[in-house]
This record gives sequence, structure tokens and C-alpha cells, in this order.
Amino acid sequence: MERVVLVLMLIRFLCSVHSQVSYSIPEEMSKGSLVGNIVQDLGLDIKRLKTGKGRIFTGDQADYIALDKDRGILLIKERIDREALCGQTSPCALHFQIILENPMELYSVTVEITDINDNPPSFEKSDMKFEIGENAAIGASFILEIAVDPDVGVNGLQTYTLKPTDNFQLKLNQQPDGGNIVEMILRKPLDREEQENMMLVYTAVDGGEPQMSGTVQIHITVLDANDNAPVFTQDIYKVSVSENSPKGTRLTAVSATDADYGSNNVVIYSLSRSIAGISDMFSVDRKTGEVTLIGQLDYEKARNYQFFVEGRDEGGLSDSCKIIVDVVDVNDNSPIISTISKSSTIAEDAPSNTVIAMISVNDPDSENNGQVSCIINENIPFAIKSTSNRFYSIVTDSELDRETHSEYNITVTCSDEGVPSLSSRADLSLKITDVNDNAPVFVKSSYEASVSENNTPGLSIFTVRARDADWNQNARVSYILEESSNNGVPVSSYVSVNAESGVIHAVRSFDYEQVKAFTFHVKAQDGGSPPLSSNVSVKIIIQDQNDNAPQVLYPVQTSGTLVAEIVPRSADVGYLVTKVVAVDVDSGQNGWLSYKLLKATDRALFEVGAQNGEIRTIRQVNDKDAVKQKLSVVVEDNGQPSRSATVNVNVALADSFPEVLSEFSDFTHDKEYNDNLTFYLVLALAVVSFLFIVSIITILSVKCYRWKRDRMFYKSNGNLPVIPYYPPLYADVGGTGTLQHVYNYEHYRTTDSRKSDLKYVRPCNQSIISLDNTEIQTLPHAHGEKLINDSEDQVRDFK
Repeated sequence: MERVVLVLMLIRFLCSVHSQVSYSIPEEMSKGSLVGNIVQDLGLDIKRLKTGKGRIFTGDQADYIALDKDRGILLIKERIDREALCGQTSPCALHFQIILENPMELYSVTVEITDINDNPPSFEKSDMKFEIGENAAIGASFILEIAVDPDVGVNGLQTYTLKPTDNFQLKLNQQPDGGNIVEMILRKPLDREEQENMMLVYTAVDGGEPQMSGTVQIHITVLDANDNAPVFTQDIYKVSVSENSPKGTRLTAVSATDADYGSNNVVIYSLSRSIAGISDMFSVDRKTGEVTLIGQLDYEKARNYQFFVEGRDEGGLSDSCKIIVDVVDVNDNSPIISTISKSSTIAEDAPSNTVIAMISVNDPDSENNGQVSCIINENIPFAIKSTSNRFYSIVTDSELDRETHSEYNITVTCSDEGVPSLSSRADLSLKITDVNDNAPVFVKSSYEASVSENNTPGLSIFTVRARDADWNQNARVSYILEESSNNGVPVSSYVSVNAESGVIHAVRSFDYEQVKAFTFHVKAQDGGSPPLSSNVSVKIIIQDQNDNAPQVLYPVQTSGTLVAEIVPRSADVGYLVTKVVAVDVDSGQNGWLSYKLLKATDRALFEVGAQNGEIRTIRQVNDKDAVKQKLSVVVEDNGQPSRSATVNVNVALADSFPEVLSEFSDFTHDKEYNDNLTFYLVLALAVVSFLFIVSIITILSVKCYRWKRDRMFYKSNGNLPVIPYYPPLYADVGGTGTLQHVYNYEHYRTTDSRKSDLKYVRPCNQSIISLDNTEIQTLPHAHGEKLINDSEDQVRDFK
């Protein structure tokens, strides 16, 4: 009876769930602060809240809200930190229920926690240090640290500032995932000679009220570079000297200055030895720059001498000045082209007017016969320029691109102005060396791939590809998985990327019910110095498999409580008995459920809706139908292969509650009676076996004692008869029994013929066999000794 009432109360409780009430409060409210008047909002009487023993049920969540039953209001129980509770998730809410009893009622309450600007943006480091060479190119970028603000929305991080902005400016690069990369861009060349150390203030600002910010100092040290070559005070030194001048004659003194610092501004002078014979005729002092004649001049051998004095600092940079000595002769000599300096290779990023070769053109003739002009072949990105009389430089005339032309053959043609004109030609071969000016480019702008859940760890999902137009090491592409997280889980715990091949591998076995899709970024980086890279977005979609069986939510299957649905015998065809409610956590067709009747006491009486799980009658109930009806309903999903679950539904065909109660009480009572009867039978068998063993041991002990006593009497007096003695209240059962006469057993029968009790009546006097608390029969030691002493006294009296 009580169990049926509990079942009905449970059914009523399940049907007493009311709609929810929502509140919105800011975080960090003090303890005891008012959340809301729950009695007024739910339309309840405060007396109902007290008599119903109203309480809050939060489940596994922390208890932040308290219920004041006396005033019918909700209060803050513990300080709520939205960032600790929800992190970056928005909106952030607490969900709990208010439960009332007698009758049971349940109300759902949602309290949304709104964010306040209680956290300023912060940086991981207190300062940042950079060492930048003064020769850094304009536009060079330097990655800055990203600030972190636990607040969300407008209270979160909004922008960055950098002060002062004389040499640098900030650039924010929006990433596909919504984040930013902050770069410090060089907008004005650095000059160590003007300012060696710089300090910038880098600030992150949020958008809250009041506005909060975090700052970090950026220390920049400008490194000196050998960016200043020695500069001669004169480009050309002209000297007139007679051919008969003696050796050691001082011709001139050259002078050069260097604006660099330290060893970079010490200038060493030397003659250019690219023209044959110059070093035999002239010399220059390494320290003073004084040019001296050391050979014998001959007008007939040379009309003039032109050579360069080079000034080189210890950093390797140099400049040169030209020394000219003239000789007059006729036009009987073709121009002589001498290469002073040349480069066999040049980088493709070389700026315009970069000198790739310096040549000297000498014609021993005089006047117009010795006037020379030079040209180079057309349709090449080079030009020839005369730096001074008879000295030429071959320079770049436009941008170079190794990917278009990797090598050039340059022909220099020099002609004098004599009649007829004489000319000479020189060929230069120049190779264009590659620079890392092309970042890797992915074949696709983004990638998307699918993988079935429950995959094998290490599975190859797909491959990303990137191409680099550069050459050799600059074109060697490596693939790197960008660090990121998906719902707080590092993406590296989901996938990995092969650095060489770009193959994406699954690190773990995916579960569609936990992760349906995630996005990450793969960086393709070349082997140049500095390396160039590009990113691509990759989205992995987890495909569902039918790995979850349906779960039955109603009716709830319990082992200790019998639940039955009551159907009146007057029910019409199509009467709704109950509804089987089931869910399947799989998706798509794997989660489509169908219901069918598996077994039934009377299959012709009930049917189950294949789509909705409703159990209805399919004919009129009659008096011949059994009161108790048991149905088995199977729930199957639409997966391949399908999975299923079975639920049993008990149905009572009755018009009155007492009829149902009597029928189902007998069922429960029979079950309890059978369980009790089995227990008592086992217990009785154990007690009887124990008593039997104790009796056998007692009888053997008495037999052995009497045998020893008879032997003793026989030896002491063989003529006396032996008279057996039995203690009072004991009967000789077959000459060996020791059980008392007054032990009785009474058998009682109850009004219910299926139960009986066994009563054991103890004797009035003390027995030598007693039943202790452990239900084990023992012989008390003191009483046993008394019986033995009484027997010996009687034997002595007999003698």
C-alpha cells in the first residue's frame, strides 16, 4: 500500500515542474545582497514556502544563492566571480531549482551573472627588450606581447597604444580566429650616432567604465653598424709630373674621414692594384695617405697614369679617390679596358644604382684620340656610368628578379674618338642570387576535412600544401601547428602536423558527442633567414557514428518499486495509456528513434506509436482481460547497425483504486513471503545441523567417561555390581542420552497459511546445554564440574 502511494506521489511530482524565473545580477555582489523576491515572482504565498520546506537544489554546482524562507527572497550566499565561474563564456548563468513538498513542486530559476570591469588588461612580462641594428630597414616589424583581459564584451581588451611614435608605430593584424597580432613597425631609420637607447610605453586599454589599462615598457638598444664608409675629401687628385722626376718624389697626399665609432672609423690607405704596373710606379703611405713616385716615368710607354687610392676602415667598408697622371701620344692604341672591381653574383633585392663592377678604360693616345666612351648591350636591367675620366661603373638600372632571370651576360664596349675609331670589348658574367623575398603560399586559402569519430590515434586525415617561389633553402617549406585551444583544450592534443610533408595526423580518438568540429591554423615557414611564413585555417569536422544506444527516460525502471499505469475498463479505443520517452545522444539518422511492441500479455489490446512512443488501446477493454498487463517496448535508432533499448511497462486494467491495490499488493506480498520462507528454511537447516553435531560430541564424551569409570570400579572391586547413575532431570535414551525431559517444541500457525513460526520453550531449571547470543549451544564449565563431583560422591556412598 505504502509503495503504491509513493509511486503516485512520484508521478505527481514529475508533473509539478513549473516554468522558470530569470534574474540578472552583476558579479562581485557582497554576501547577503538581494537577488530577487522569489515568492512574488513565482506567485506563491510565503506560508506555502515555509510549510512546503522550500529549499534550493543546485546539483553538482557550487552553492552561490541562498533562500530566505522567512522573507521569501533570494540572497547572495557566496561572492560570485564571473571570470572564475565561466571564463570567457558569455552569457554566464547559474541554474538551480526551488523544491516544495506536500505537495511536491519544482520551480526552475536562472540567475545570469553580468560582467563588470573589475580586471585590467595585463601583460605576462613587466618589460620587453629589443636590440635593433641601426641599419634595420624601414617597415621592419617586431612582434609585441598580447595583453590578457579576463573580462568580456565591452569590458574586455579593446586597443593598444605606443608612445612616443617618433621612430615606431603600432600595427594590429586581425586573425581569422578573432585574435590580434600586435606588431611594432619601424617608420623612421635609427641612427646610433644620434640616440643609442630608446624607451617606449606600450599600453593595452579596455572599454569598461571606468576604463582600465595595463602598460609595459619597451627598451630598445640601437646597435652600431658599419654603415659609414670612409669618404675622401677629394674624388680625384690630379698630378702633373715630368717623366724625368726622380724616385721618391712626393706627388700628393689623400685624406678620408669616417663617421663611425671605434675601430670602424680607423682608415687604412692603399693603392688599387687592379691596373697593371701602377704598384710599380706609385705607392701610398698606409697611415698618412701620402702618394709617392717609386718608378721611372716614360712618356712613350704611357701617356698618363690613372689609379685609385682606396681608404678602408677596419669594418671592411671603403672608398677610393682617383690619381691622374697624363701622357701625350698619337692614336695608335685601342682603349684598354681594365676591371677594377666586379661581382660575380648579386642579390635580387639589391637596390637601384648598386655597383656591380668598376672598370678603367685607358687609351695611351692623346687628345681626341685618347677620348673614350663606353656602352653596354641593351635590354638588360643595367647601365654603365662614368664616375670620372676613363673610369666607369656598371650599376643596376631597375629591379632584379631571380625567379624571372637568374643570370646575365654583360658586354662592355669602349671606343675612342680617333679617326678611324678604335674600340675594345669586355664581357662580364653575373649571377642573380636568391633572397628570401617570397613567403610560402598555400594551395588553398583554407582547408576543411571530415573524420569519423572513434578513429585510430595516428590516423592521417589529409595533407596541406604550400609552394615557395624562392630557391634552395629559401624554398624549403616546413609546416608548424599554431598553438591554440578549443574549449580550453590545446589543439596539439587533437592533431599534429608532419613538418616535412604537411600531413595532418589525429593524436587521439575523437568523440562526436564531446567535440563536433574544431578549427586551428597551420603555418608554412621557409628556410630563409629571416624566415618567411604564411598561415592557413584548417577546420576538422567530426562525423557521428552510431556508438550510443537509446536511453529510456520514462517510464523509470526501478528494482524495488512496482510502477503501473491504470487503464479504466471503460476506456475507448485509442485511449492513451502512457508514453515511452527516450533519447539518443547521437546525431542525424543515428539519433532517429522508432518504437515497437516487443512482447505483451495481450498483443491485441495495445499498440505503440512507431514515432512518438505513445501506448494506446486498439480495442475496447472487456471483463475477460487480465488486470495485470505487462508490455515490453523496444526503442531502436536508425544507425547502421542499429542499437536498441528495452523498457517494461506494467498496466493495470481496473475501474477502482482498491482493486489495483489488492492485485499488486498480493504480487509484492508473495515475493516477500517467498524470500522470507527461503531464509527461514536455510536458517533452520543450519541450526539443526549444529545441534546434531554438538549432541554426537556430547554423547561420545559421556561414553568415554563412563567407560573409564567402569574400568576403575572393576579393578578396585570386581565382586561389586555396577549400577548406572543418572543425574536428576535426565533420562537415559538408549543408555546414553543427556537431553532433559522438559524440553518442548510448540508449533503455531498464523491466520495466513503461508507463514509459520517456531517457538522454543526453555525449562524452568538451568540446563547444561544453553543457547548463547551467537546461537551456539555450549556446556557451562561450572555446572559440568558440579555434576561430575555429585557422581563421584554417589559412587563412594555406594561403595
